[in-house]
Amino acid sequence: MAKAGLFDLERHFAFYGAYHGNPVNVAIHMVFVWPILFTALLLLCFTPPLFGLPRVELSLFGHGLALALNVGCVLTLVYSAFYVFLDPRAGSLAALLCLVCWVAASFVASRLGFSLAWKVVLVAQIVCWTGQFIGHGVFEKRAPALLDNLAQAFLMAPFFVLLEALQTSFGYEPYPGFRATVEAKIDAEVSDWKDKQEKLLT
Repeated sequence: MAKAGLFDLERHFAFYGAYHGNPVNVAIHMVFVWPILFTALLLLCFTPPLFGLPRVELSLFGHGLALALNVGCVLTLVYSAFYVFLDPRAGSLAALLCLVCWVAASFVASRLGFSLAWKVVLVAQIVCWTGQFIGHGVFEKRAPALLDNLAQAFLMAPFFVLLEALQTSFGYEPYPGFRATVEAKIDAEVSDWKDKQEKLLT
């Protein structure tokens, strides 16, 4: 059943899907979106714990790992909760991936140290964003969604590529009729955008 307001998955997916109709562009995003989230979390792992709370010391692969309630952790929890509310099944998988990214980022951060980590993050972000802009400019021939709705684009991107992969590989739908409904909304959105582009040219 479709939800309304902030958790309206049809609306979110249609918005994002309207900017990602070309198969090559979609594939590029599947490759680069999650690394963008991971490397962002990697950098945020160096933020101090909130409220002065102590770090939780663990062991991973025989190496020490310190997890902290910092900005990276909060961002992970926000993303995870939002995805679960959007769709409990696919959202739970997305939430699990977010948590894995945060733990892995914390581990990598502890091994690299800030002086090396920020350089790795910078290179990765440049490569990933360049790839996506090429996808939009060369293949999609439409500006990225973030230029129209920055928050929605950043928040939906990881879940969009996961849901797209689940739909393509397994025919997954959050509920019956979801794909047909969203495709109709995407077609309407793209048609409206093309009309506006034609008016600008006349």
